Amino acid sequence: MKKHPLNRRIRLAGLALATGAALTAGAAQAQDKGSVHLAYVEWSSEVASTNVMRAVLEQAGYEVDMTSLSAAAMWQAVASGDADGIVAAWLPTTHADYLERVGDDVVDLGPNLDGTKLGLVVPEYVEIDSIEELNDHADSFNGEIVGIDPGAGLMSLTEEVVDTYDLDLKLQSGSGATMTAALQSAIQNEEDIVVTSWTPHWMFARWDLKYLEDPENVYGGAEQIHTIVRQGLEEEMPEAYAILDAFEWTPEDMGEVMLMNQEEDADPYESAKQWVEENQEQVQEWLDAAN
Repeated sequence: MKKHPLNRRIRLAGLALATGAALTAGAAQAQDKGSVHLAYVEWSSEVASTNVMRAVLEQAGYEVDMTSLSAAAMWQAVASGDADGIVAAWLPTTHADYLERVGDDVVDLGPNLDGTKLGLVVPEYVEIDSIEELNDHADSFNGEIVGIDPGAGLMSLTEEVVDTYDLDLKLQSGSGATMTAALQSAIQNEEDIVVTSWTPHWMFARWDLKYLEDPENVYGGAEQIHTIVRQGLEEEMPEAYAILDAFEWTPEDMGEVMLMNQEEDADPYESAKQWVEENQEQVQEWLDAAN
């Protein structure tokens, strides 16, 4: 059953503050087509992809709202119908638990990006190459692994890594921003540091980094980022559903947007609009799917 838009917004307000609103010249057309609500997790990769999808859907004539949530809340918002969709589902490993919990209440439209990776990352100058070597050098890493937000699937996997390898390092939670800030500071001082990270991420374009080998394969192999939508979206908004279903790009595409977002005073929405304008042939393929 379709949920009333006002009720949906009230429920989402209890989870997080909605960010942004449609700023297109075709506002009247957008109102005619309705509003699409996208949830996302505050990772640089998902900020990039969700803003790009916002710009594309606005080009198609929709109003688009975005809400930043924890990973668990993001999945739950789609399952409950409080959000229409996400383009930020890391599968089959990172978000496996969330999919298992709500899989019957959502629709998986398949991958929008191939070639992701998760793991522990160190600067290229660090002498070790494997997670198995961390304990022998725990002091040089200040006895810690610098993590991201505690609700992230990557953090759960890293807790498994700590147990599996019986590491003497403590996993410290934070955010994507605090992780990259710590990494930048360590590199500037040529200090050893180990962080939780993922590909695609802009930091690999900025610094010389390497993944530590994971002989026990706790992090799994390469993953994909999937598009997940709520039940009923296809029937209620077939054009928006078709565009979301057609959305597919590469790590290189995403990397371009993420690098734009690292420029001083960058606005992720403006970066996304710029990328969309510069890649109209590719974007048009997604829009054509609605026809």
